[in-house]
Amino acid sequence: MLVNKSLTFRGIMAFSGHHLIWLSAWMLLIAALYHFTHWRWLSIPWLPVSLIGTAVAFYVGFKNNQAYDRLWEGRKIWGGIVNSSRAWGTIVLIFIRSKNIPDKEVTALQQQLIYRHIYWLYTLRNQLLQPTPWEHVSLSFIGIGRYNEKRSKKFGLGLYAAEDAEKHWRKYLELEEEQELKNKANPATHLMHHQAKQISALEREDLIDNIKFSDMQKVLSDFFDHQGKLERIKKFPLPRQYGGLSFIFVCIFIVMLPFGIVAEFAKIGDIGIWLSVPFGVIIGWVYVNMELVGDYSENPFEGLFNDVPMLSLCRTIEIDLLQMLEETDIPKPVAAKNGVLM
Repeated sequence: MLVNKSLTFRGIMAFSGHHLIWLSAWMLLIAALYHFTHWRWLSIPWLPVSLIGTAVAFYVGFKNNQAYDRLWEGRKIWGGIVNSSRAWGTIVLIFIRSKNIPDKEVTALQQQLIYRHIYWLYTLRNQLLQPTPWEHVSLSFIGIGRYNEKRSKKFGLGLYAAEDAEKHWRKYLELEEEQELKNKANPATHLMHHQAKQISALEREDLIDNIKFSDMQKVLSDFFDHQGKLERIKKFPLPRQYGGLSFIFVCIFIVMLPFGIVAEFAKIGDIGIWLSVPFGVIIGWVYVNMELVGDYSENPFEGLFNDVPMLSLCRTIEIDLLQMLEETDIPKPVAAKNGVLM
């Protein structure tokens, strides 16, 4: 997530500045042919070009709205996880009480349920970061995947490589249980299953009554619901008839653009032919950026700068829960780096 109020010139150039190169080359080529060869048939009427440009702008705008909805929905779901996690920590500490067993055992049970939940948070995050075929880091077309892998290292997950490599959250789960998860297709689901089994055992042992058991089970159901919604966003892409055709339409418009504007600018003389180049580049670059903004917003869990800040949210919940347990070894909140928060 970008946290600065405004984008810097350097940041904009890093995002889309390289497109100015081929845009300039294309606009300059058509202007040069028009000027030196006097091939007036190269020009086409401006009206159809402007109509196509208007239609493309509406189409790209619609796609961008859908892409933003996916991004914002992902953030809202994680907000629900934050709220439910705080509720989980509270009810675990309040509901699990007994005069029949020592306080140390009660504390150990509370700690285990909260620790396992913290482990679930980081496990869910890691599962959501696994690349899918339609995400940018997986694309093979003209090296887009390799380019975005480098971009991720410089402006995404790579900024927090040290935090991820440390895997401090592994201490929250017993080794035997962690080994068991390695054979599971969806470890996060099985962690919730273990939570459900444990509170069921607590109910059988009369450490919680039926009403409290029902309340705790409802919170676990909320976590399953949150996880399923996040997996829906991750595993179902924006329909390609919107995403793919938007890119094609922008390409068509940019290809036609210099043919439409060169004749219009030529009306003011030879200098106008060359003036069509910078104006064409600016117009084309605006459309390219419109396309890119939506394209990089539709997948909110791919490890790039526009992601939902899952690491920060996991750490926030972790800190809240550990402080509920009155522990002293509390990790620091995740801070933004280079204007990016992951």
